[in-house]
Amino acid sequence: MKGLDLAKLQEYLGSTRALSGTMFAGGRSNLTYAITDGEQRWVLRRPPLGHVLPTAHDMVREHKVLEALAKAGFPAPRPVLLCTDTSVIGAPFYMMEHVDGRIYRDETDLAVMGGEALRGLILSLVDTLADLHALDPAAIGLADFGRPEGFNQRQVHRWKKQLDASRSRDVPGIDELHARLAVDIPAGGPGTVVHGDFRLDNVLIGDSLEVRAVLDWEMSTLGDPLSDVALMLVYAGLPLQVSDGRATVPLKVPGHPTLREMGARYAERSGRDVSDLHWYVAFAAFKLAVILEGVHYRYVQGQTVGDGFDSIGNLVGPLVMRGHEALEGN
Repeated sequence: MKGLDLAKLQEYLGSTRALSGTMFAGGRSNLTYAITDGEQRWVLRRPPLGHVLPTAHDMVREHKVLEALAKAGFPAPRPVLLCTDTSVIGAPFYMMEHVDGRIYRDETDLAVMGGEALRGLILSLVDTLADLHALDPAAIGLADFGRPEGFNQRQVHRWKKQLDASRSRDVPGIDELHARLAVDIPAGGPGTVVHGDFRLDNVLIGDSLEVRAVLDWEMSTLGDPLSDVALMLVYAGLPLQVSDGRATVPLKVPGHPTLREMGARYAERSGRDVSDLHWYVAFAAFKLAVILEGVHYRYVQGQTVGDGFDSIGNLVGPLVMRGHEALEGN
């Protein structure tokens, strides 16, 4: 299986049972596999096959935050193993418990559940983000997980560096968007644990439409919680996936709360002021544009494994436009 040598993994684990595995669909960065020995089930995460940017795809950090969150009772998979020996599968990796649940990526599935159920699910998603931001980093062993002071300033600089490292084509307006974002950067309030990529299809949902586990913590750190809120809102208005020319946009499914309702729910649950998110939304759009441009770069270089990556690059332009609109108050 590309990216994962099951025989070497079996030898490393000392398992007497043959391992089998499949790759999870939908991941745009780190590669994720379901692994089983016929009795137990795990999930394995490793970096992409090439074009690994500095500070990205850090398995040690992902393992650390998952361990802390699981101990704190937050819905996150419990890690069971961390391996930094690259001779095993060719890259550092970690394994975590397999959590039963469903990831919603198809508009039909969202529509079928009915408007009331969909509304409840999305509001539960918002509540989960507020609950993450309510955790005391020091109390759960993450006091040194990041530097909240100057977080927004560093993010603006960091994602420009990521963009420069992923250039394979001209993207109209993206450099101008970065320049506008760098003019008046919010200082931000007290830092919290931030997920960095919080969205519906990064969450496992149970049969009763409850949040079973939040996934994909590769960009988590200590920082400004409003960055998470803004990114969640940007994601709600974008396709979960694009296939056969169809785009699944959660916000357009009947019953989905409006962006204003989602913001109000977060404000009520967290006690934070979200009345002015224009800069945050613009930066979220820029950050997501850079992430997807990096995915596009790996796709054109033949370094991405999986389906659906051929259309990812088409989302970058609309995100850049969304960022400019947000800065103009729209």
